[in-house]
Amino acid sequence: MEKVNFTTVTEFIILGFPEFPELQIPLFFLFLLIYLIILMGNLTMITITCLDSRLHTPMYFFLGNLSFLDIFFTTVTLPKLMDILLRKNYYISMSGCFIQLYFYLNMASNEFLILSVMAYDRYVAICQPLCYHLIMNQKVCIFLSAGTWILSLILPAFYFIFIPHFSFCGSNEINHFFCDFPALLKLSCSNTSTLQSVVYIVGAFMAFPCFMATITSYVYIISNILRIRSTEGRRKAFSTCSSHLTVVCLFYLTLICVYLRPQSMQSMNQNKVISILHNTLIPMFNPLIYSMKNKDVKTALGKRFPLKTMSDFQKSLTGQQMHLPG
Repeated sequence: MEKVNFTTVTEFIILGFPEFPELQIPLFFLFLLIYLIILMGNLTMITITCLDSRLHTPMYFFLGNLSFLDIFFTTVTLPKLMDILLRKNYYISMSGCFIQLYFYLNMASNEFLILSVMAYDRYVAICQPLCYHLIMNQKVCIFLSAGTWILSLILPAFYFIFIPHFSFCGSNEINHFFCDFPALLKLSCSNTSTLQSVVYIVGAFMAFPCFMATITSYVYIISNILRIRSTEGRRKAFSTCSSHLTVVCLFYLTLICVYLRPQSMQSMNQNKVISILHNTLIPMFNPLIYSMKNKDVKTALGKRFPLKTMSDFQKSLTGQQMHLPG
């Protein structure tokens, strides 16, 4: 392969969504709203898991990690996209592009790992409930959490072993809303067929063990739930892992649609749409999914952010009217 000639291309142009020129400002406000919702929702989850003593359990400890991760995951891509939409600042330096790509891969790797750890936590809770606090003790939780962050820093570095073999001597326009690896491969004027195979092998090496660990955990979980005789017992057992299972399905389905479809079925416009769903909807819905079916989270939210219902408001008005002087 040719060695990279850094004097040929010194910066890239991230096109964003040029197919909607009249919608650039509305799209900016849409993504700004989504970003604020992601920040507010995930910061709320982190706050209540830290402040409420009833949520000081392994499941909520890892959920706090996931919320922290979702904030960083969207921060890697959305601010630059909003800058493109608002100020039409399409340019990004080559080093800036590779830094964005590294942190994107870093956050994606971390999400693979943390979802696998959370699946294991649910496996222990449902299949070995009597030993749960012995197995998932504080030291183990800290070790697993630290392990996900350290590994996610190391694993994406394997991609950058191949960066010196990239030669960018033609177009520098990235038809995406961030510096994604497949989009960069399309710009290279080197022969990337071997490189693409290596990239997919490295990606599979990172993702496949996490995927199999998650699937294996849920095979044991579901088989254990089906052995529970009472309907109420099965419902309670399933409710403890249904939120996480929903998040796992959304996460893997969107990734499969972007990265594992045959090349003949792929188009950059389709990949952009699926990628933006993966980058925005999942981090936005994660706090909602985990709070909707979780009594502990809803109780903690009600305690920290008390809201009066309409009936409570009417009762208070009635009480005030009854004490009015005659």
